Amino acid sequence: MLIDSQWVEASDGGWNDVRNPGTGEVIDRVPLATLEDAERAVEAAQRGKLAMGKCPAHERSAILVRIANAMEANKEALSNLLAQENGKPIRQTREEIAASIRIFQGFAEEAKRILGRTVPMDAVPGQERHLAITIRQPLGVVAAIVPFNYPVELYAHKAAPALASGNAVITKPPSNCPLTLLRLAELMEEAGLPRAAHQVITGPGALIGDFLARSPGIQLVTVTGSTPVGIRISELAAQHLKRVHLELGGNDATIICADADLEKAAEAVILGRLARGNGQICCAVKRILVESTVYDQFADLLTDKAKALKLGDQMEEDTDVGPLTSEAAAEQVEALIKDAVKAGATLRVGGGRNGTFVEPTVLTNVPLQAELFCEETFGPVAPLVAFETIDEAIGIANDSPYGLQAAVFTKDISRAFDMAYRLEAGGVIINWSSALRVESLPFGGIKMTGHGREGLHDTIDEMTEQKVIFIHDALSYFDPG
Repeated sequence: MLIDSQWVEASDGGWNDVRNPGTGEVIDRVPLATLEDAERAVEAAQRGKLAMGKCPAHERSAILVRIANAMEANKEALSNLLAQENGKPIRQTREEIAASIRIFQGFAEEAKRILGRTVPMDAVPGQERHLAITIRQPLGVVAAIVPFNYPVELYAHKAAPALASGNAVITKPPSNCPLTLLRLAELMEEAGLPRAAHQVITGPGALIGDFLARSPGIQLVTVTGSTPVGIRISELAAQHLKRVHLELGGNDATIICADADLEKAAEAVILGRLARGNGQICCAVKRILVESTVYDQFADLLTDKAKALKLGDQMEEDTDVGPLTSEAAAEQVEALIKDAVKAGATLRVGGGRNGTFVEPTVLTNVPLQAELFCEETFGPVAPLVAFETIDEAIGIANDSPYGLQAAVFTKDISRAFDMAYRLEAGGVIINWSSALRVESLPFGGIKMTGHGREGLHDTIDEMTEQKVIFIHDALSYFDPG
């Protein structure tokens, strides 16, 4: 792991094996960090934040450009390593690395566009002689807690803006797939980051994450993870009133109206749920609401497309769905499918499990109270429910503690906008999958999904502080006479 720009082992010599989730084969091992290691990382980051704070915008931009170029030069190796340790099919890990490169490139530009403003003091009677401006300054140290499902892309969404805006970063990678982030950390060090600007700690999530959340040396904790983890981090961070950015659970609804392009809608569900990230995506299509007059037709279309998907080795070019992150995760998805069928759902295709592999599954007639439907399910499962009216569909979609993204399929633009306004979500996608994230868009949720937004412009605001500089009696222009 990386502490104070040096590669170190755990202070007690502990190690953790990293395995291919499909085969169980040990790929490598990483240090199992202790609290002592985490303390050293936070201490080093205090020096790193001073160096980053004095690093001018053009230098920060140039560093991020070099990081992006290094990733581009190593993109196939990074994609292969990510597929091995994560389980996503190799075609999809290539897409993730490509997106991560774009994110670093984008924030290289944003580093040069961190703007203040002039406040017109003459708008207030008696204040005409004064001059005021605002500037934005880095917070200091940003702790990034990164999940397993899209570790490189989500790391880029956290580390790139933190560095672009002059912060130091401490990263806690996912325990089961940290290797690609460690390799990326090597490339970042070689790109010329100031000493101690960037730490990467591999260790138990609860131990290291809790420490970072409660440490007074951290000014912002940014977390992508489960809602219980986000609540825990928030409670600990409140001890020092530090900022917390949370992108947590989601149970994203897709509403398919009778006038929709059903072929396109079925393709979007396949690519937004069953054949992307093995179904383990926060904004994936998780609840599918179909107008009753086209329900059977859509169910047949989706079932046929699901049957054509290939489940298998994530390293093979034609694989659509790979292994889940662990056997325990696969067992949980299998149990949820069985419970839904027991409650009355109809299994149209899939439902089986072999080790960490879960077959792409389509369920119809799913009861609204089935846990698979009303709680977030992380796996390749598509549950369908029929609705009669738009009001009913909106009510079902909003009947959730979460509010990340939603999707609407219709050819009526007025209806689309009306539904988008009414849906309780951070983003609504019209005529495509809710599993859409473009780096230039603000991404985040409401309700128990969390707060804050990640995106090329928005994250910079989250990771900087606004300061007012006021100059008394600076002007005589407005003096009478």
